[in-house]
Amino acid sequence: MKLPSQIKCVIFDMDGVIIDSEEIHKKAYYETFNSLNLTVSDALYKSFTGSSTINAFQKLVKHFQLNENPEDLVLDKRRRYVDFFENDPHLHLVAGVEDLIKYLYQKNIKLVLASSSAMININRVFDRFNLHQYFAAKISGADLKESKPNPEIFNKAAVLGNTPKENCVVIEDSDNGVKAANDANIFVFGYANILSEGQTLENADAVIKDFKDLKSLL
Repeated sequence: MKLPSQIKCVIFDMDGVIIDSEEIHKKAYYETFNSLNLTVSDALYKSFTGSSTINAFQKLVKHFQLNENPEDLVLDKRRRYVDFFENDPHLHLVAGVEDLIKYLYQKNIKLVLASSSAMININRVFDRFNLHQYFAAKISGADLKESKPNPEIFNKAAVLGNTPKENCVVIEDSDNGVKAANDANIFVFGYANILSEGQTLENADAVIKDFKDLKSLL
């Protein structure tokens, strides 16, 4: 897909794009897996990346034919994530993303957050790093019927941004997120975050490794 000639709205993923939280999500997931005495392969874990937590645990329960309730596992994982989040003083924004957010905001380009994380976790990140002021809207995949790679979240993000999809772009770090943007017919930049393991970004419309490179394009 061709980059829109007029970009009026940028839709950001959060984990791995705005904040380097993929590692603490992974630790929280694997602590939960270990509590169930499960050995989860890299390939299976990769399939969770970009999806909502409930979607991931529904897959897990089905894959291992568990008796556990997926909703209970979500709460368990979330408690572990919050503990890591609150006690990690080194947790930081992805390099260059704050400058990009401020640059786009100053250009009066609408910013929308579209993350598979629960809204409570989105707000936790936005509170900690003072990001609320820049974003016109936030949407959580956990509140939708379908998670990424379903395009529902990006279709709704464009509506929340009050912008035609042909004037929107998405920034994603996961293959599930890229597919969701593809299926929503929105141009998508794949951000190659080295902490986002096993993601090819092969179906992104363009791949970037540094947010500085985006300023000249947006």
